[in-house]
Amino acid sequence: MKKKVQNTALCVQPIPKALVSCRDRQGRNNALVVGFAANASLDPAMVMIGIVPSRYSHHMVKESGCFVINLPKKGYEKEYGYLGSKSGRDEDKFAVMDIQWEDAEYVDAPILTDCPVSIECSVIESIMPGTHELFIGKVEALHVDEEYLDDNGTILWDMMNLM
Repeated sequence: MKKKVQNTALCVQPIPKALVSCRDRQGRNNALVVGFAANASLDPAMVMIGIVPSRYSHHMVKESGCFVINLPKKGYEKEYGYLGSKSGRDEDKFAVMDIQWEDAEYVDAPILTDCPVSIECSVIESIMPGTHELFIGKVEALHVDEEYLDDNGTILWDMMNLM
């Protein structure tokens, strides 16, 4: 079968549905949908997220040097859609949507407790290759709801029903 050249934008698929939560210097929480989230290194464990500099959360991650990647499961579409379409500049998105959260253990950012996976990260580097600033984060902690772990602590990804 012959291959055809197509548009090169977003050519690596599927892209995970990810919510990045962060906190500013005044202690205000925010979360946004990111279009770019991926593993970046196995040892040490690192991940990457991309945020457009004009987004409200960009300065929070830049100033605090940390973030949390939260992976939502099906049933969280309403919250996901809202967090991805409204700006924290205009309102407290956590209060409006009654987003459940708790303080992360190792970084100064909130964990979205309704998401079965939350990954605490410290920014170790960032680059601006194009439209998005890519933040490379060292994984400080990986939180997984106990129901998605087997007896050996292995994550049961297929059981989660992620968005």
